[in-house]
Amino acid sequence: MQRGNHRVVLALVILSASAALAQSATKLDLPRPSPKGSVTQTVGLTDITVAFSSPGVKGRKIWGEVVPFDKVWRAGANECTKLTVSTPISIEGKPVAAGSYCVFLLPQKSGWTFILSKNLEQAGSDEYKQSEDALRVPATVSTIPPRERMAFTVIDFDDEKGTLAMEWETQRVAVKFTTGTQQKVMAQIHALKSDDWGQYNAAARYLLNTGTEPALAMQLVDRHAAGKDSEALALAQKAQTLGKGAANFFAADDVAKALVSWKK
Repeated sequence: MQRGNHRVVLALVILSASAALAQSATKLDLPRPSPKGSVTQTVGLTDITVAFSSPGVKGRKIWGEVVPFDKVWRAGANECTKLTVSTPISIEGKPVAAGSYCVFLLPQKSGWTFILSKNLEQAGSDEYKQSEDALRVPATVSTIPPRERMAFTVIDFDDEKGTLAMEWETQRVAVKFTTGTQQKVMAQIHALKSDDWGQYNAAARYLLNTGTEPALAMQLVDRHAAGKDSEALALAQKAQTLGKGAANFFAADDVAKALVSWKK
């Protein structure tokens, strides 16, 4: 065998041995310096999800140093922080379509700005372009007890509204949002056509509990009563609905007890 062929064979043996060693080596599974985090909150009919990486303070000065002022920041670490909303919402009065967005913050001593970008492929602030903004609104900054790891949270929410907040070190940066839940629900109720008497009952109870359109609530109760084999429960619910508007509804306790008993 010629010397050149020997060298080829030797190289192939070395490569094969190296590949075998690499396959048999144990792959390290180490914690990420900025672990992944996420928060999902249903607000009315809307699911709001934020997926982020969570950097730590680690004894550093964050605002003005790790995160410089007057420069767009990716609001986390590693991949872009992603906000996903399942229905259209408004953030600080500006419309946001259902979908996913990258979140950025612009910290300034004069005030912070909350930014949503339509470009989901970017990883850091270096790839950010203002021309790709879907939203840019002022944010509110407040002081909180020290927090080591950055996180997002949804606070102060009910069916119609809430606050989305980023918390890190001693700062909370927040924006308010609305979901338009009642408008969405009322559109469903006004369009309701069903053979299921329970749908009319559920709609009537929603209107009753929210104090919305009492006349429509009574119409729905009537449809519920007409569609149910036994009208006792429906009539009791109608009595409860009527009694809500009367200061001297003396049978309120009895009707409430009957409703609890008959629903079992």
